[in-house]
Amino acid sequence: MSMVSDEQLAGELSGDVSSYERWLQSENIPVYRGYSVEDLSRVNLGPWARKGGKGCFINLIGGEQSTDSYVCEIAPGGSLKPQKHLFEEFVLILQGRGATTIWNEGGPKQTFEWQEGSLFAIPLNASYQHFNGQGDKPVRYLGSTNAPLTINLYHNIDFIFNNSYVFKDRFSGEEGYFSTRGKLYSVANQTVRSWESNLIPDVRDFKLFELKVRGGGGSSVIFEMANGTMAAHISEFPVGGYKKAHRHGPGANIIIAGGQGYSLMWPEGGQRVHVPWQEGSFFVPPGRWFHQHFNTGSEPARYVALKFSGSRKYSMGRTSMSTESLYNAGDQIEYEVEDPEIGALFEKEMAAKGFQVKMPYAVKKQS
Repeated sequence: MSMVSDEQLAGELSGDVSSYERWLQSENIPVYRGYSVEDLSRVNLGPWARKGGKGCFINLIGGEQSTDSYVCEIAPGGSLKPQKHLFEEFVLILQGRGATTIWNEGGPKQTFEWQEGSLFAIPLNASYQHFNGQGDKPVRYLGSTNAPLTINLYHNIDFIFNNSYVFKDRFSGEEGYFSTRGKLYSVANQTVRSWESNLIPDVRDFKLFELKVRGGGGSSVIFEMANGTMAAHISEFPVGGYKKAHRHGPGANIIIAGGQGYSLMWPEGGQRVHVPWQEGSFFVPPGRWFHQHFNTGSEPARYVALKFSGSRKYSMGRTSMSTESLYNAGDQIEYEVEDPEIGALFEKEMAAKGFQVKMPYAVKKQS
């Protein structure tokens, strides 16, 4: 994990830079770079004038200016300033409890409550305001957005933050929009389940569905929220197991919701980057890099991925992954053909902790 100071960032921006990077500098809060962040609850925050709280940006290598993320803190008993913007945003509550009020310009307001682990999305260009419901503790949340794409497309900050257009197809102020009710869909030839809702009470205990194609005894569910083009999913895999290596486009922001382990990330034919993680860790695999997740803890490992695309309603073409084998023009490496060093490293990591590997078909096949 590395944090870039204002002085370093100003130096980086002395040459040709994107409109997004110039806006990023103007926000004047800390920026974290690199491949990963060890713990979102421990990142340093600075005063954030636009939000009215404290915050930092987390712009890791894998975002590639398709998505970004930030951490924001709301003071005990306080609130942030009202916001509105022409980019999509997911909000994942890291600590605390409170409420959010959302409205369209000239329309009625509605308020919903949230807690640690809650996930929701901000409807496009709707006005909103976050409130801390605790008088003695700060709230800390993660926001993941497609602001880089939007800002680099229009090159006009006033247009993005002060646009009066109301996207009624996204949110028309209907009552109960942010209830926990939802609808379940089957997608991708019945191998993946998609839950359409605008508020997930707690991602840590949401029911998942078996997903054999990804291996490792795992389960998953996709979330579609606020009629957006961005999407999210939760994946979980058991003790003593690991998932198949796969690749997709950039901008998949991964937050560990429970468990302990590590991930490997690498470009085809290139060196592997080792990312250890526990609850609260954050990383973003670079576009088209293979990555693979390993559970070395004593309980199931669960993560949340907030992604650049993946909406069932608004497909953006092949920006995600194919579950077909790499050797069948797909994006997944089957256990039978993965590098033997993968399984050997997993066995070594598990042995060091005194745990048993529970995937002999994966790690013993080379012997």
